[in-house]
Amino acid sequence: MIRFVLSFFGAIFTLLTLGIAIVALSIGAVFWIYGRDLPSHESLAQYKPPTISRIYSGKGHMIDEFAQERRLFVPADEIPDLVKQAFISAEDKNFYSHKGYDMRGIAAAGIEAVRSRGDNVRGASTITQQVMKNFLLSGDRRIERKIKEIILASRLEETLDKDQILELYMNEIFLGQNSYGVAAASQTYFNKTLSELAPHEAAFLASLPKAPSDFHPVRRKDRLLSRRNFVLREMYENGYIDRASYEVEAALPLRSVQNGDFESFRTALPPRDYFTDEVRRQLSEDFGEGEFFTGGFSVRATIDEEMQEVAAESLRAQLEKYDRGRGIWHGTKARIAADLLTDEASWRAALSDADIPRDVRLNGQWYPAVVLEVGDSDARIGIENVADDEDGHWITAKDVQWARKRRSDGTLAKKARVAGDLLDVGDVVLVRRMTSDEDGSFIRWTLRQVSEVQGGFMAMDVNTGRVLAMQGGFSYQDSVFNRATQAQRQPGSSFKPFVYAAALDSGYSPATIVVDAPIEINTPQGLWRPRNSSNKFYGPTPLRTGIEQSRNLMTIRLAQEVGMPVVANYAEKFGVYDEMGPYLANALGSEETTLYKMVAAYAMFANGGERVEPTLVDRIQDRYGETIYRHDKRDCIDCGSPGIAPNATPRIISNRERVMDAITAYQLTSMMKGVVDRGTASGVVKLPVPTAGKTGTTNDARDVWFIGFTSNIVAGCYIGYDRPRPLGRSAYGSSMCGPVFQSFMTKATEKYGGGPFEVPPGGHFIKIDRFTGGRLPDDASGAYVVAEYFRDGADPVFGLTYDGGFAMGSNLPLIEEVVSSGRQVRTSTGGTAVVGPKANFGTVSSGGLY
Repeated sequence: MIRFVLSFFGAIFTLLTLGIAIVALSIGAVFWIYGRDLPSHESLAQYKPPTISRIYSGKGHMIDEFAQERRLFVPADEIPDLVKQAFISAEDKNFYSHKGYDMRGIAAAGIEAVRSRGDNVRGASTITQQVMKNFLLSGDRRIERKIKEIILASRLEETLDKDQILELYMNEIFLGQNSYGVAAASQTYFNKTLSELAPHEAAFLASLPKAPSDFHPVRRKDRLLSRRNFVLREMYENGYIDRASYEVEAALPLRSVQNGDFESFRTALPPRDYFTDEVRRQLSEDFGEGEFFTGGFSVRATIDEEMQEVAAESLRAQLEKYDRGRGIWHGTKARIAADLLTDEASWRAALSDADIPRDVRLNGQWYPAVVLEVGDSDARIGIENVADDEDGHWITAKDVQWARKRRSDGTLAKKARVAGDLLDVGDVVLVRRMTSDEDGSFIRWTLRQVSEVQGGFMAMDVNTGRVLAMQGGFSYQDSVFNRATQAQRQPGSSFKPFVYAAALDSGYSPATIVVDAPIEINTPQGLWRPRNSSNKFYGPTPLRTGIEQSRNLMTIRLAQEVGMPVVANYAEKFGVYDEMGPYLANALGSEETTLYKMVAAYAMFANGGERVEPTLVDRIQDRYGETIYRHDKRDCIDCGSPGIAPNATPRIISNRERVMDAITAYQLTSMMKGVVDRGTASGVVKLPVPTAGKTGTTNDARDVWFIGFTSNIVAGCYIGYDRPRPLGRSAYGSSMCGPVFQSFMTKATEKYGGGPFEVPPGGHFIKIDRFTGGRLPDDASGAYVVAEYFRDGADPVFGLTYDGGFAMGSNLPLIEEVVSSGRQVRTSTGGTAVVGPKANFGTVSSGGLY
């Protein structure tokens, strides 16, 4: 009997042993099968999570950020223990003891699934398993994925330590509101750093990985509160907080940015503008869009925040002045349905969703508003973020009487007399407060609109190329197209300095005489008759007067004498064009370029002829703080020397290329100073420091320009419709862009100063008559006298007249007609050259720009 019993139990033991062996072998086989060809987990040791690239101003203020996934990477040793403990309590209480998977948790989840017949399938993944799922596997709920997850998790535990695994998890996990990782989520929900979080806030974040959309802090507030308190209880039971702390923290209300309890971190950021978006565009080209949006760059921009605001307001003021001068109301084109206007909450919600600009500041902030009621003369409006008072807010009749409404068929109605002539119920408009100039008291709300005419403005340091301010249009939120860098426009007469630079470097001087007389040229497109802006002709005139008064015919004759291939080479050398067509009309600025290139080119006139590369970025650091780009490559000889005297400055050696002779640069600067002092920009540009510049107005005033500079800052403006059309008879570079330059540079000179333009060595001054070009005695004085700078050793020849080889009117008084173009002259480098080779200008475009 005993033998039978032993035999029976022996058989059972054998069967159990074999069963266990078979199960073990089966499990081993399954794991071996699924363990083949798995993705490598070792790459996670070198993983660089996508992180936010941030842009900072020169003063270190964060002004914008760009990211595909909003993530702030935080190393494990900088994540507070409290935050780690909250996530471990919520997701994996045995994290520090298991080997990558938790068999008890898996068994419990399996039993629960069987009991509920599959209705309650809860996860049993450890944090390590979640890392493998997030990084290397899919998120589907299949047994194959779970097996692969366990295999990879066990392998990862052998490769990385627990804190490294936790670092991957807490920087990768999605926590809702486009926030990835705990640092970004802390900022998004509480506007706090991780070290500032209280236990209930850490538990709040730890509640989210399970299902961020199901635990929304506003829509699912009660559910999130319950989950948060569960996590707090787990933290207490795991010994991370004491009972008193648990009870206090669990009793606190659920607070978040989304619920209005904290101010959003975005309120500290200025609205995105043309400057930071251009940084994004340029760096995406240089580094690749993927690297810029995920690389975690820290970009130190060149922007001067104060001057950027001045630039935006200066350009907007001129655009609005022109737009209101036209007297046409076009509004925003946005509307809100009438059934939403009866309830304040409804119209405010609809207004907040309206796609209209909210970034305009001009004589105060511009606000979106909706027309709620139109009366006999006035219209009642509701204004975004402005509470209604007892009497409501109104647009009065007197505020609309400047405009005519454009009908749907494009025709214009009669000038408005009452608000209803312009406005209909449901119209979304822009308004601002009108205030008293005397004491700033409120007068009334006034209608505003984004200007249809657009433009660009840019200012930069002439010595470093640092762009201080850039405005690419009236409003970035209305149109992201950057007209300072992306708009290709005809520069008109603002191109003429490059023709004169080519001539001066070829042996001509500011006193050289060129004939101002009619020209006719037969072209394949027909007869071309360029003209001066005044429709008059002035005969033989010195170069100085030609540029001061922007004489077209002189410029064409000079370009023909020097040769358009030479002029084109200069334009390319200065970076105005990549490849300029050598056609004669291009001497008058008929070939398109950008404001960005023109301003950078003028900087080389201002700094004495040295190449300067414009930049919006001073320095870029990667996510580890290593500098990967620095714009200023000059050598500071004494910066590391301790022996510099207290009142001395270190020596900085520039290795910049010289693009034009320093004397030529000064001569041209002196001539353009005459443009401001007594030429086409006089009466508009009046700064307390010496200023030079050049106006530009194209055919039919389709584009108007002014680019000017002091000894340290160059700034430029252009204004025109995006689809070029005439601006009108009164539109000139001086009258439209001159005021923008004046407004900006008034503030810029207050901040940055300025001084006389530096006179380079190697020359001497001779007084000449600026009307005739004749030499005058050294003691001559008067409005007609100007001191021109000539190179030492190059005796100027006075009285020669150049005509470009074109026929001249017989009644023009000539000093000496010179029709030969083969005169040998001394160049700016001390060599000799033949001036005036005849260019084969080929096809000539419409021309007639001034």
